[in-house]
Amino acid sequence: MTAIKHALQRDIFTPNDERLLSIVNVCKAGKKKKNCFLCATVTTERPVQVKVVKVKKSDKGDFYKRQIAWALRDLAVVDAKDAIKENPEFDLHFEKIYKWVASSTAEKNAFISCIWKLNQRYLRKKIDFVNVSSQLLEESVPSGENQSVTGGDEEVVDEYQELNAREEQDIEIMMEGCEYAISNAEAFAEKLSRELQVLDGANIQSIMASEKQVNILMKLLDEALKEVDQIELKLSSYEEMLQSVKEQMDQISESNHLIHLSNTNNVKLLSEIEFLVNHMDLAKGHIKALQEGDLASSRGIEACTNAADALLQCMNVALRPGHDMLLAVKQQQQRFSDLRELFARRLASHLNNVFVQQGHDQSSTLAQHSVELTLPNHHPFHRDLLRYAKLMEWLKSTDYGKYEGLTKNYMDYLSRLYEREIKDFFEVAKIKMTGTTKESKKFATLPRKESAVKQETESLHGSSGKLTGSTSSLNKLSVQSSGNRRSQSSSLLDMGNMSASDLDVADRTKFDKIFEQVLSELEPLCLAEQDFISKFFKLQQHQSMPGTMAEAEDLDGGTLSRQHNCGTPLPVSSEKDMIRQMMIKIFRCIEPELNNLIALGDKIDSFNSLYMLVKMSHHVWTAQNVDPASFLSTTLGNVLVTVKRNFDKCISNQIRQMEEVKISKKSKVGILPFVAEFEEFAGLAESIFKNAERRGDLDKAYTKLIRGVFVNVEKVANESQKTPRDVVMMENFHHIFATLSRLKISCLEAEKKEAKQKYTDHLQSYVIYSLGQPLEKLNHFFEGVEARVAQGIREEEVSYQLAFNKQELRKVIKEYPGKEVKKGLDNLYKKVDKHLCEEENLLQVVWHSMQDEFIRQYKHFEGLIARCYPGSGVTMEFTIQDILDYCSSIAQSH
Repeated sequence: MTAIKHALQRDIFTPNDERLLSIVNVCKAGKKKKNCFLCATVTTERPVQVKVVKVKKSDKGDFYKRQIAWALRDLAVVDAKDAIKENPEFDLHFEKIYKWVASSTAEKNAFISCIWKLNQRYLRKKIDFVNVSSQLLEESVPSGENQSVTGGDEEVVDEYQELNAREEQDIEIMMEGCEYAISNAEAFAEKLSRELQVLDGANIQSIMASEKQVNILMKLLDEALKEVDQIELKLSSYEEMLQSVKEQMDQISESNHLIHLSNTNNVKLLSEIEFLVNHMDLAKGHIKALQEGDLASSRGIEACTNAADALLQCMNVALRPGHDMLLAVKQQQQRFSDLRELFARRLASHLNNVFVQQGHDQSSTLAQHSVELTLPNHHPFHRDLLRYAKLMEWLKSTDYGKYEGLTKNYMDYLSRLYEREIKDFFEVAKIKMTGTTKESKKFATLPRKESAVKQETESLHGSSGKLTGSTSSLNKLSVQSSGNRRSQSSSLLDMGNMSASDLDVADRTKFDKIFEQVLSELEPLCLAEQDFISKFFKLQQHQSMPGTMAEAEDLDGGTLSRQHNCGTPLPVSSEKDMIRQMMIKIFRCIEPELNNLIALGDKIDSFNSLYMLVKMSHHVWTAQNVDPASFLSTTLGNVLVTVKRNFDKCISNQIRQMEEVKISKKSKVGILPFVAEFEEFAGLAESIFKNAERRGDLDKAYTKLIRGVFVNVEKVANESQKTPRDVVMMENFHHIFATLSRLKISCLEAEKKEAKQKYTDHLQSYVIYSLGQPLEKLNHFFEGVEARVAQGIREEEVSYQLAFNKQELRKVIKEYPGKEVKKGLDNLYKKVDKHLCEEENLLQVVWHSMQDEFIRQYKHFEGLIARCYPGSGVTMEFTIQDILDYCSSIAQSH
């Protein structure tokens, strides 16, 4: 500590003109131990300022830094906590209370003593010292090292004192008598030495002159010694006289001690008796309530609860050593044990009867819920049972075996009850989902038994598979033209089959509402039951790992207590497991029933998986926000996996059906069925997944589907014999581009651009290919001209070639007068009209592109004539205006 003090003085306080008087190593009370030093300092300049400085070791190196300083005048109270016992804690009350723990009591006392002295010297008792020993508050008593530091400082402070007037006068006289003192210090010192010797001699003579007085003083001392001897003799006689009195007083004192001991023992005995009577005596009213109390009425339950609490307090009283050996205590403890056993049996029997009665009462209300898609409300039953919650807590702490038995019985009764309610509830949901068929209407009028319900529902499910193959029925129609498809789909509807494009939107909306209602009914039911189990059985609800059905099977085997002895409460982790296992056992039929309902919805319409994915995702998200590890969250999460699997299967089926599409060799292709189905799917999905949580799943499905559409459009175009490949590609990619532009699907922006590019490319290709036919000979002639130029023949010399002279050119041009050109364009228009389908309405777009391409070729031919046959006067027999008129009249005539 000395080395630290010197280091702090040198590094921190000396540069600030301060002196370190006391130091104590402390840390803050109640926190992690981060040591620092409290220092009491004073300034070396006047007026003196006294401070308490907190110094802390730097985190970056092995040096100390000044953290905070308080003026001593701001210190209001010093609280040492205990003035008698050693206690290293103390408080300093500045603008707020700072609590410290010193490394040792000695350091704390030294520091407080230093503060007290500084207060006495500079503040004149303005600080209150609480719980401080009086020894520390005496300035004259040194207290260890810090006191010596304080004293040293006072000497330093008092080292300079002003001279009074007399001392100044004497010094001036002496200096005047020795004017050479300043110039010759040695002579001045010799003179002072001589004067000192003269004074010593005078003192000795004075002492020798007083020898007579010394002799007189010695005689007086001898007389005084004689008087003292006489007094001692008298005192010895007095002591002998008092010896007998002392013996009598000792006997009286011993007698008083025995009396006091007897009284003390009597008081202690009375205290022990009062303790046993006050803590181990159970009122007669409580005993009667435990033996005969009414457990059916609210007043009786309250009386039994108070009596059970009183009994528990009596049984759990902390006996003092030796109490358990008293016969009365043993008898009272046995009596309490008998009362506990009796009341525990009564309570368990009554609650078992309540559980059984609940099953009967709820069963009677099932009929009114069998037609409506609602689940019975268990709130009244929960409300009645929660009156026994405190008694269940008492039973859990006193007789865990009976508590465990009640838990098992509750699960057995309630699991059977919930199983009936939930199965009936799901049967109603299935009937409402398939209610559009005639079979379901007949089914609704028949009396329902469980076996018959299952058989008829299964038959409905089987028939629904024939009714709702939404994508497969479309594929059967894919070989027909657009007109034939409409006629055949109407005939199929007459037979009872429905395609996805004709599926009533109301049916899907109805399914969505039913599925949402099912989930909305199940969610509060599970949450209410879980909350009731936690409150009634006094189990803590916290996060835990999701359970499995295998864990729930342990409940049937009797392993619920997990090898805990009777009366031993479960730890928190086991209580969390117990809630999860109880919920799994009670609602073990929810997950299979949900999976069956999902399978039915998928059979009715494969697009229903989109509705189910969105609804199930939302409910899982909501349940996880409430409690990620709850039974509801875990179960819905498992079912969501099944729904997602069905959704992926729906996407895979659509892609597979695209690959299996076969086209008719006798009719034109038009818009492929799977392109129309993608439009329907995308439109439906966008309306369903608006603001949905699992948008990423839909985006992945979009990517897979659009790739499949692109690949299979090209495949069908390559296989087409009736319709040109470019027409198939152009029409279908135009339809895809229009669909993506209308729906504005962000994840398919690249595919939208690709579809537009493919549409544009194949439109241009089709136009160029078609326009080669009306002026076929002219095209061949000019192709030959371009070939000669490409071989190196100059353009103006081409006319000298035998096959390409002016006469041949005129001959070819004469074969294409305006009338023939118009006739050729009219035939071309008819042919294009046969190639294109009516759904896309691209005829005018294609015809306008052909007109532009024809004019471009016309200008190209005229350019070649001007360059290769200059001055020949050869021109085409029709003009650009003629071409525009021909195209316009042909389009209007058709």
